[in-house]
Order: sequence, then C-alpha cells, then structure tokens
Amino acid sequence: MIYVGGVPFQSDGPSSSELVGTDEATTCVGLAIRNHKSGMTSVGHLDSPDVVETGLTQMLSLVVDQNSDEMLEVHLVGGYNDSSPQGMDSVISNHTDHSGFSFPLCAKIVETLEKSDMVFHLQTLHVLENNTKQDSEGNAYPIFNGFMVEPSTGSIFPANFDRTSRCPDEVVRRIRLSSSYEDPSWNGRLLETYDIPTDRFVIAPCAWTIRQLQIAMMLQNLSDAQILLTCSTSPSVEAPDFVENERRQWDYLKKHPDWKETFPMKQPRIFERTPSGRWKRSPVARADAESKLCTTE
Repeated sequence: MIYVGGVPFQSDGPSSSELVGTDEATTCVGLAIRNHKSGMTSVGHLDSPDVVETGLTQMLSLVVDQNSDEMLEVHLVGGYNDSSPQGMDSVISNHTDHSGFSFPLCAKIVETLEKSDMVFHLQTLHVLENNTKQDSEGNAYPIFNGFMVEPSTGSIFPANFDRTSRCPDEVVRRIRLSSSYEDPSWNGRLLETYDIPTDRFVIAPCAWTIRQLQIAMMLQNLSDAQILLTCSTSPSVEAPDFVENERRQWDYLKKHPDWKETFPMKQPRIFERTPSGRWKRSPVARADAESKLCTTE
C-alpha cells in the first residue's frame, strides 16, 4: 500500500502496489486520476486553489501521454460545507459570497479539469454538500476524509490510516509540506514521493528556515485547543491525532534545526521495500550522501 498525506502525490501502476490512498482531507480534497487502459493511477492531496493547475499537470504527465485520447477516471473525495452553520440546507450559488475553504478549492479543480483537452470520466464527486453531515446541534462535519484506490481494478474505498500505515519518513514528509511553500526549488509544485519504476520512496530535499524553527518553538507553547485554532482550517473536525502530529514535527525541527542534517549534500532520503512489505532506509543512498559530505570537508 502507498500512502499520500498532505500535499504530495504518488502515481502507481497495478504491478507495484495493490492500493494507493490518502486521508486527513477536511477542507482539502483527495484527487485520484486513473488511466482506464493501463491502470496507472495518480493520487494527490490538494489544499489550495493555487496548487491545482500545476498539480494536475504533474499528475496527468504520469498517467497518460499528452497526445493520447485515452479515457481517464477521476475521483474527488474531501472538502465539506465548511462555510455555513446551516450545513447541507444552505445552497450557495455565488463563488464570491463563499467564505469557506472547501468550495474555492473544489471549484478550481472542476474548472481546471473542464478546461483540459483530456477525456475524463468523473466517477466520484464526494465533496461539499455530498460530503457533509451534521451533529445534533447543526454543526457540519465531513462524512469521509480519505480513500484508497485499487489501481488494478479502479475500485475506490473510504479509508483512514494510522501511523503504522502511513509509509516511511512520515514526520519529515509532514515538515516538507509546510516548508515547501518557502522553498523556491519547489515553486508551488506538488511534492513527489514515490518512484514507480524502482518501487521506492524518494523523499527529495526541502529546506526549512530559522523563521520556521522560531514559529515551531512559539507554537509548541500553546495549549491543544490553541494549536487547533491556530494551525487548522477546520479545528472542530480534525482527527484526534492532529495536535500530536503537529507537536511531533516541532520536536523534530528543534532537534534538527538545520535542514542539511536531514538532507546531507541535498540528497534525497530513499526507502526501499523489504521482502516482508515494510520500508527500510536505503543504505546505499545514505552512504552516498555521507561520502559526498566527507569529500567536501
């Protein structure tokens, strides 16, 4: 199984992994694009309209040739009606009047798909009102915030993942999500993590700054309730481990304030699949980075 979290994306063929998925999508949207003919599947986790056009271009480039007329299956899951206390009973027809995070993102995704020359079959559109429930007090909650796709068949299932199933280097991958916005080498691109031909996780380097460390140290002093209000676009509906995951990232930044400790000589962190199905840091990649570091000293 290949897990996508936050803003990164993966592409997967039916020969390498049986399942690929994402979760933690409250105001974010999980997007899956599958080539009906080849089974090649790309899954992305989009959190802002600003990353949609570039992100879709990245995802499409991995599942189909630009000159192809092959049909692409599309699934959208996540993003709930976070704009109105009336929840599902509220119908909003004007983009400019919408104050939530989910609607602008969903609208941008659909708009970008519509403008594309590709042939899409929108099979799942479980977003906004379709993905909203209400509690007894009328507060809106997402019904689903994650899914898994089976590349070999195209089947899709609701899913949530615990820490043991979120694949390797989870904390570093989470830190890259926030750091990438200030790293010009990424320039708004989605974070690629899984390399299909080699069946490896390749965690490309991403720089974090002293400013980000200072912010982490400040946030660490907040209460759990304050962290939710400060760090989440949907504080009332986050998963129980949201605050814990935030604190784990800040602890790592305190222990590794210089990003070059994590990515020596700007080399990626590579993880290979073991015969038992687990992921293990590649000793070759680690040795190469250490060798280059020693050469320059």
